[in-house]
Amino acid sequence: MGKLAIETRGLKKSFGKTHAVAGVDLAVSAGGVYGVRRHQGWPVAPAPDRCCHRPHAAQAPRQTSRTEMCEMNEMAFRVTSNDGTTIAYDREGSGPAVILVGGALDGGVENAPLAPTLAERFTVYNYARRGRGASGFTEPYAVEREIEDLDALIAEAGGSAHLFGASSGGALALEAAAAGSAIDTIAVWEVPYAVGDDIRPRFEEYIADTRRAFDAGRDEEVLELFMRMTGASDDNIAARKAAGKQTAHWADSVALAPTLVHDSVFLNRYRLPADRLATVTQPVLVTTGGPITVPYMAGLPSDFFDRAADELADQLPHVQRETLEVPDHVVDPQTVGPLLLRFFSTEH
Repeated sequence: MGKLAIETRGLKKSFGKTHAVAGVDLAVSAGGVYGVRRHQGWPVAPAPDRCCHRPHAAQAPRQTSRTEMCEMNEMAFRVTSNDGTTIAYDREGSGPAVILVGGALDGGVENAPLAPTLAERFTVYNYARRGRGASGFTEPYAVEREIEDLDALIAEAGGSAHLFGASSGGALALEAAAAGSAIDTIAVWEVPYAVGDDIRPRFEEYIADTRRAFDAGRDEEVLELFMRMTGASDDNIAARKAAGKQTAHWADSVALAPTLVHDSVFLNRYRLPADRLATVTQPVLVTTGGPITVPYMAGLPSDFFDRAADELADQLPHVQRETLEVPDHVVDPQTVGPLLLRFFSTEH
């Protein structure tokens, strides 16, 4: 799970601005890519429980406009997914491809600090998932569309790639592998499956409440429900909202709130999909940072991520399980980066 910028142990998440370049035509054909160079599947009909849309959404597919996208995070490159949705990404380094897959409430910035370390040996693709940052979004949401986004990036990267998925991005990486995407190896960080009878009722209530708020167009309420579920009190939410409204942080987080509902869909209602995991043939590195100690997640059991990781390790056919000393849910590049370099460089 991602989180609000104002919760990140004194660090701010930066939501930059992009600007149109005079004289540059940004139109993209299907399968095309465009961008500013820096210095450096298959169609599947979605099952009913693997897609979602607002009841009053227009029947015709709608992609987020270029104007809306320009108000989000700047990324240098674009690729077009199978349904015509534009996916934004950055690229750095040279060598075999590694694609970084972000988690909840992340517009593509939380994994970015990993890129310089991995770029020592790999070409690193860090992208904003659909509906986030500078990437577009087309109704209705479906798990298969997110997998197709990854497939478009993999094709752009040369036909195969290693994947690193943080939080819910780890679940997406595993779903893509189970669906047959051309993935070499996979590393995941603190995938938020809710394992244990003691927390299932709370997650079922959260899923139902956020879906009702989402259907009614109350995106701010969706965000508040997420914060409350992970441990924030009403007073704490009010204080964070007041502080966030002094900048663009609160509005940026509210804009990402619908993706929390999308995450509930491809996370299988936060239930670990044992049947699909059993079909993953790639080597998988499953990592966590140990017991939860950060205040913004105090509402979860301290072993929440370790429970899920241990269950993943039991279900995946080819797995390596590692626990690191990382106090925060956001990936620490100095600790996680060298481990990923070793794992992605090793012959399995």
